[in-house]
Amino acid sequence: MNEVVETLRKIEEKYKLFQQQQFTFIRALERTREEAHDMIRPVSSIVQVQCYKDHHCYNSTDRRILNMFISICNELRCLCQRMETVHAGDSVTKGLLEKCKVLLNDSNDLTALRATYPHRVVNHLSLEEARHRYGGVVSVLPIVLDSMREWVTHSKLKVLYIVSPGCARCKKETPTSPEAPAALTSNNNENTVKLQEKDFKKFMAANQRPQKKKAPWRPPGKHPY
Repeated sequence: MNEVVETLRKIEEKYKLFQQQQFTFIRALERTREEAHDMIRPVSSIVQVQCYKDHHCYNSTDRRILNMFISICNELRCLCQRMETVHAGDSVTKGLLEKCKVLLNDSNDLTALRATYPHRVVNHLSLEEARHRYGGVVSVLPIVLDSMREWVTHSKLKVLYIVSPGCARCKKETPTSPEAPAALTSNNNENTVKLQEKDFKKFMAANQRPQKKKAPWRPPGKHPY
């Protein structure tokens, strides 16, 4: 599980860099679509982006950003497979993984896909771009990442639920009474007082000096015969 979480964190960091370059990504798609004479239909699948990169991309900047998108998609596919082996899962986690696999399928139609709040990838597009061209292709990565985060959260809770009943039994086997500490403290205090009294008596006996008896008082000028 820790390996899955760490891999997901690294992909998220890579996606943040990609997201910061969304304008570059859209311009790259514009240029490659123009080279492919494919300006009418929307960018509706991952394989379509791959085709533009492989056959209609002649700019190093465009190639780099398109490669970055495809690379993140491939890494997410590999992570899906890893998640299946790490955790058998239940209906919730299986449903989340199935959703991710469908979205990451090369030929899956992304035309109607839209990432909603708190994601703003669609808001950064113009109205025409968002409606007809790139709304789906910019939405696929944030939606998949959200589903994977949800998978991790649910899987961790499932593990805690399985472990917690055993811990509860352990606690029941070794009960602790709230009265026990109080009784122990009371006994300790009583013993301390007794030891202090005993030590004080020893000290007094060892240091007490016998007092000399004073002579009885006599009037001045008179002396005993």
